[in-house]
Amino acid sequence: MARQSDRHKAGVTTTTLFNRVLRRRRRDRAANGYAAHDFLRTLMLEGIADRLAMVKRQFHDVLDLGSFDGAFVPPAGARVARLDAGYGFAHRSGGIQADEDRVPFADAAFDLIISAGVLDTIDDLPGALTLTRRMLRPDGLFLAAFAGGETLSTLRAVLLAAEAERPAARIHPRIDVRSAGDLLVRAGFALPVADLETIEVGYSNLARLLGDLRGMAATSLLTETSPLARTTLARAETLFGQHAGPNGRTVERFDIIFLTGWAPAPSQPKPAARGSGTSSLADALRPRAPR
Repeated sequence: MARQSDRHKAGVTTTTLFNRVLRRRRRDRAANGYAAHDFLRTLMLEGIADRLAMVKRQFHDVLDLGSFDGAFVPPAGARVARLDAGYGFAHRSGGIQADEDRVPFADAAFDLIISAGVLDTIDDLPGALTLTRRMLRPDGLFLAAFAGGETLSTLRAVLLAAEAERPAARIHPRIDVRSAGDLLVRAGFALPVADLETIEVGYSNLARLLGDLRGMAATSLLTETSPLARTTLARAETLFGQHAGPNGRTVERFDIIFLTGWAPAPSQPKPAARGSGTSSLADALRPRAPR
């Protein structure tokens, strides 16, 4: 794969889905008040912790990829490095600032890498996953969670209806659970598993939902988009309210996709044939004899 500088010299232009500079700014804006809006990542970290608890082995060097405020607690006795694209979060977590698809760490530097809440906004996700696998030692473990599937389906429908005459892309395209598993395979992970959990949150009005999205650095980062007109926002607020249930709250959906993958090693069991239906999360996380 050509380095970005080499591609630029060769005159190759690449289309970027997400604005990297805007992503850093949005993360810095969210850093100070993040604790009031961290419910989604908290659920992701709980899911990662549950999966990690099933692995009966010791980890020594851990990377928190996309650290936010540093809430992830590493296994006992392990050293942890943290990385975040935003300066504010990197500073608060005692980590370094860098994009997840442009990491500064050496190959085979870690035996455990976790990532919660950032994979859905990385411009080069296949590249980031490949780099992640390379940063793992043989038989190292990768656990991740991010928003995918039908996340923000209500908001998407409301905005499309509010801009019915000239709708614009305002919600990030989402990765479904099957595609997430395929990305693990493409990146070279062994025993890949992808599974999904759905969370529903009731909001009294659209402003409360948008406030949560700003607070968790989850507003639109699309490169090609246009400002949302006040009249459009007013229509969206009305439409959002029309979706409310008897309790006066409109339900928004968040699909959390969890990923599990291992860096290949000769000692690992061979995966079942694709489509056989015998591969499961328990099989992937079953402890193996120490090397």
